[in-house]
Formats: sequence, C-alpha cells, structure tokens
Amino acid sequence: MSVNVRHPVAAEGQALEATPFPAQIEFCGVTKTYGQVTAVEGLSLTVQRGEFLTILGPSGSGKTTTLMLLAGFEAPTAGDILIAGKSVASVPSYRRDQGIVFQSYALFPHLSVRRNLDFPLEMRGVKAADTTRRVDRILARVQLSDLGGRMPSQLSGGQQQRVALARALVADPPILLLDEPLSALDRNLREQMQREIKSLHKEFGITTVYVTHDQDEALTLSDRIVVMRAGRIEQTDTPEALYDRPTTRFVAKFLGEANILEDTAVEVESDATRPFGTVAMIRPERICVADPTAPQRSDAIRRQVVAGTVDDMIYAGPLRKYHVRVGTSVLVVREHVASGQQIFRPGDEVRLDWLRSDVRFVAA
Repeated sequence: MSVNVRHPVAAEGQALEATPFPAQIEFCGVTKTYGQVTAVEGLSLTVQRGEFLTILGPSGSGKTTTLMLLAGFEAPTAGDILIAGKSVASVPSYRRDQGIVFQSYALFPHLSVRRNLDFPLEMRGVKAADTTRRVDRILARVQLSDLGGRMPSQLSGGQQQRVALARALVADPPILLLDEPLSALDRNLREQMQREIKSLHKEFGITTVYVTHDQDEALTLSDRIVVMRAGRIEQTDTPEALYDRPTTRFVAKFLGEANILEDTAVEVESDATRPFGTVAMIRPERICVADPTAPQRSDAIRRQVVAGTVDDMIYAGPLRKYHVRVGTSVLVVREHVASGQQIFRPGDEVRLDWLRSDVRFVAA
C-alpha cells in the first residue's frame, strides 16, 4: 500500500498539527570509519513510524555518530539509510526535512526568539501570514509567548532549550532528532523538560530519535532503547524489558545497577536453569535487608538467604543504599525509606534475601 507523506510546506496552513504519516527509518548494515577507527560497525536498525527511540551508550559507543549519519552531517562508509523507503545516504542534511535539537541549543545569538523560529520557515518558503500563525502557536505551546522579543542570552537554560525544541518543531517535520539536549540542565529542570518532550512527542506523533548517556532519561522517555557499545548494538528492547531482562553483563551494569552474584562465592539458587556462558545477576531493589534475628518472610520457601556485613550506608532522600559484604564481594541493596524502618550502620551483621525468580542470567 502506497502512502503519500506530507511535506510541511505543502500544508503550511495546517501549522503544528500532528504529522499523519511520520517517516520510518532504516539503517541497513551501516558502517562509519574515520581512518583506522571504526565508530559504527554493521548497524542494522528500524525505527517505526511515530516511535520514540533512544540510543543509549557510554562515550565512544557510536551513538552520536549514528545520529549524525541520520541527520546527514556524516556519510556512511558502507551500508545505506532509508527514510520512508528511500535512500538518503547521499542526501545533504538541509534536504532531509528533519528537526534537530543539539546539546548546545545552537540558537542564533543575534536573532530574537521569534526570529529564531521565523528563519527555518522562511528558508522553506512559507508565506508570512502562515509563518506568524505557526510561530505564535508553537510559542504558546512551549509557554514562551511573552518572550518572543528577547535575545537568547536573556533566557535561562531551560527557556533556551524550549526555544530549541520549538524551532525544531515549527516546520512540522516528520522526524525529530535530539542529541543529549538536556545534559546542561540541573536535575529538576531536566526532569521538567523530560515531561515536556514526552508530552510534545505524544501530541505531534513525530518519529523521534534521542541520543543520551543518561539511563534514567532513556527509561523515562522511550518506547524502545538501543544500547550501543563500541560501535555495535548490544541490545534493543522496551525500557521495562531492557531493565528487567538484560541479555549481557554490559547492559545489566550500564542500565542501572546490577549485582553479579557469581562474584560473591555464594552458590546461586534460581527457578530457571542457568544457560551456558552466563552469570547470575540481581537488581539492588530486589534484595531485602533485615536483622539476622528478624522473623522469616511468609514466602521464605521461595527465597535465597545469605549473611553479610554492612560496609556502608548512603542516604539519598527517598532511597537508602547499603553496600553489604558477602564473602569477599560487596552487594548493593536499595530500599525505599519508610517511617519506623530499621537502619543499619557500617559493621552491622544483616540478613539478605531475594526471590529466586528475580535472578537473571546474562552473558558474561
């Protein structure tokens, strides 16, 4: 079935409405090298129409290079990139009809907020009346209607980021690319902007590719997450599946915290059979800590119990984190703070227990 993908200029009177047919993106065996260095190797990935996909990984994993290839700022050394079924590997960035938000905001410092938003529409040949209507509507949507006359230097970091988002959306692109856009913001503002980005994605339905090294950000925003390592995809899945069922030790430890039970010299009990070449893992919040003399839990028959000694206790507002020495290794235990809860100090003997069904096996 053929689909007519709307071009934003062709629908300039329908400003800021959700794109009905956002583009599907396909990476087909894409490799990018710089001399002897391979930044991305054999990347094959499909981003579905309207999906919010996050590329997550440490520095040097190839995540930003992947985004730059999609944006058209870099050309693949091998392989192809398709948008809506058509190759764009040799199409320059200015012809790809994508909204892009950078970590540095990249606003024009000599132009007012309104002129920053006018400019991309003028470059597309949008009529003046439609440009005014679009800019007014997107400024209202990002709660900046009263700041259109200000210069970027007169705005806070959060306000500048809203302008950058508005500029990326004002032309109604079928694809939105975001390169670590919140890394310069403080925690509270970052969480506020996460909610805003998620709301905008839901409203406009734009196919979105988001790059970050922040695990919490990826879990909060994404429909799916791609975890990259050394230029390759390590695992792709929904946030819940990636966190609860990582397939490799790298993913388990990079996406949140993970206790590798093989390091404890404790014989691991599990409801599942351990596959060859794997190690046992459990998340810190799945472990319960108690005084050794406390009554056993009602479901004790389903749990593994080990003894340990508290090395450290870290208070972090709603959470309390313990480092508990078990044998020659240390397990991390995380529990929500509650009134009347027993608090353990360094040197205290404790009992740790967890459901055998919460143990996961990951490739070593």
